[in-house]
Amino acid sequence: MQNTKHSRQRDLLIEILRSTKCHPDADWIYAKAREEIPNISLGTVYRNLSKLSSDGTIRKLDVGTGSDHFDGDTSPHSHLICSECGKIIDIFSDYTSMLKNDAQQKSGASVSECSVLFKGNCADCQ
Repeated sequence: MQNTKHSRQRDLLIEILRSTKCHPDADWIYAKAREEIPNISLGTVYRNLSKLSSDGTIRKLDVGTGSDHFDGDTSPHSHLICSECGKIIDIFSDYTSMLKNDAQQKSGASVSECSVLFKGNCADCQ
């Protein structure tokens, strides 16, 4: 993680993301941020989310919906996106690190991260 300048806005976005499990998009985060800082702009939210995801403080998720979603949990894990309701669910499994290690061994490359996205129906939509 690079050294990122802290600001009230940036700290709030981190707090919002680390306090939810719903993997929100920027508009949802913007609405939550406005509850604390009413004059925050959408541009500020987008810029800060970009910086925070670039430096590894948060994760940016492309789940194929057309808009990026964000995750405050940067520990190694995968995601499942529900094909019915769109919910994004964390999947904590040794599989992700095993897959990363296998890719390194077979390719001889240094793999920095592994991103796995499962698609299916969540328990509520089955």
